[in-house]
Amino acid sequence: MRQRSATSRITVRPATLEDAAGICELINKIDVIETGEPGTEVAEVVRDMTLSGTRPETDTWLAFDAGGALVGYALVCDSHGTGHIDADHYSLPGHQEAGAALLDLMGSRAAAIARANGRPEAVCHLYLRDPSTLDPTLLRKRGWQPVRRYNVLTKPVAADTDTPPTPPPGVSVRACTSEADLRLAHDLVEKAFVDHFSHHPVSFEQWCEGLATPTTEADPSLVWLADVAGSGTVGALAAHDNRLTTGWVRQLGVLEDARGRGVGAHLLRTAFAAFAVRGRDTVGLGVDTENATGALALYEHLGMKPDQAIDTWQLRTSTAP
Repeated sequence: MRQRSATSRITVRPATLEDAAGICELINKIDVIETGEPGTEVAEVVRDMTLSGTRPETDTWLAFDAGGALVGYALVCDSHGTGHIDADHYSLPGHQEAGAALLDLMGSRAAAIARANGRPEAVCHLYLRDPSTLDPTLLRKRGWQPVRRYNVLTKPVAADTDTPPTPPPGVSVRACTSEADLRLAHDLVEKAFVDHFSHHPVSFEQWCEGLATPTTEADPSLVWLADVAGSGTVGALAAHDNRLTTGWVRQLGVLEDARGRGVGAHLLRTAFAAFAVRGRDTVGLGVDTENATGALALYEHLGMKPDQAIDTWQLRTSTAP
């Protein structure tokens, strides 16, 4: 159902999968403004709209200007069922009215989702580049606050320079070859990330969803396990190759007792080599600037450099009727 704003200058309706190509075009317009190049594929839009905990008819919105052009898109996702809700928001410059309308819908829906889960408040996280096409004053007026900053780091890779690395003494790395291996990797990263900001336990099925595309399942060859002699499996790296511009390291986790032995560095070098063989020329990942494990220093030591900054904006709202 279409809804017209109070000023009658924009129209809002739920998105459908048939809108994915148009949404992708909008996101890439914003990508070009914010980063200088498009970075989104239609498969990513479809994946996000169909993740567990998302219903397009209630959890997505499109905003159109008076001439019928698509100028905004938003989504909320209750993938954890805990009242902690992830959100996406895109609006073109010069269309802040649309951006504001989408923020209001996101906040109301987040509260309704958390209420249905029996939670006293909704905690919603939105990830925006700095600078963003969305005016931050619109966020602050609605109770949103920046609570964390992440850096996206990238590294150029090539098959002649990023070759399979020699492991440190006592360390071995192997690609996953079975569901049992993937389950072990999932269990390990859950343990490694248990104390990280905004981490919420996810099921094995949800974890695999995050590594997959709408047309392919998670690729075990891009998930590696690290073993240390006498300690067993202590580290895992999960990556995927479905982004337009980069190979992407989604998670790198090493158990606390095994850190400082070169396990994380070896896993990353292994991923760099694998992406280079696949023909990728860039590998990227995101890192919390307040990460206490020394991850940022490790990534920079391996030649990764900051590409962009992403702020986590948080909205806490009561679910009382």
